[in-house]
Amino acid sequence: MSTVTRVPVPAGTLAEGPFWDGAAGGLYWVDIPAGRVHYLPDGHGRPGDGHLTWDVGQPVGVAVPRASGGLALGVRDGFVGLDPATGQTTELAEVERDRPGNRMNDGGCDRAGRFFAGTKAEDDEPDAGALYRLDPGGQVTTVLAPVTISNGIGWSPDERLMYYVDSPTRRIDVLDYDPVTGAVSGRRPFATLPESGAVPDGLTVDAEGGVWVALWGGSAVHRYGPDGRLDLVVDIPAQNVTCCAFGGDGLDTLYITTAAGPGQDQGALFRYPAGVTGQPVQPYRG
Repeated sequence: MSTVTRVPVPAGTLAEGPFWDGAAGGLYWVDIPAGRVHYLPDGHGRPGDGHLTWDVGQPVGVAVPRASGGLALGVRDGFVGLDPATGQTTELAEVERDRPGNRMNDGGCDRAGRFFAGTKAEDDEPDAGALYRLDPGGQVTTVLAPVTISNGIGWSPDERLMYYVDSPTRRIDVLDYDPVTGAVSGRRPFATLPESGAVPDGLTVDAEGGVWVALWGGSAVHRYGPDGRLDLVVDIPAQNVTCCAFGGDGLDTLYITTAAGPGQDQGALFRYPAGVTGQPVQPYRG
């Protein structure tokens, strides 16, 4: 029977946004309120493994690779680039500078290198956020608004569907996606969580079209088949599960981030042998 294993790295306050760097063979993730980006070379966390961190000076909600080198981040003030060699950040685009109580949250890139990331109010004010798209040319477009807590995003293997979470709705939504233009349409429910106190957070989509979603307050990751039916529950020994992503050499290990709270393993990073492969992460091509 497959089991969840804790990765021996320090616990975070609000760990989020894991992604596997296939070229380097390592795992990135962020700790949002600490403003830190983490990197673990082999994803195992053995002594002397070279675990690295960068402090970007403001809350960081998501990190993605950048085709030109380094990383692109969604931070409190918008989109920035990070040079891991120097730790320096450079502004890519401002977002919501007129809303100092907001910050950027989860996100991801499509195959064309468009960087989608959304916002939320720090106090979770309803309808205070939006989902944005940063195109390779640097233009920012509002994709969905208003939303309350913009969270998980991912694409079907043929990139004709986009999955999206606004956490308080308790739903994973699906939208028709145009991979040529990056336009979305036809937003509709894909799967709805029961009234149990848990809400959907970050998500990833595997190579078979299954949607894996982290459950904040639910101590679990759910996998939904392409038809929207729940077909797997992975129990996590932490209450607030924030995100998940496929990694490892075969992209068949699910890495799972969590947030601090009561209990021994809160804020920890976990891995799980998923029995299915994921899709490679796509870089921002700006």
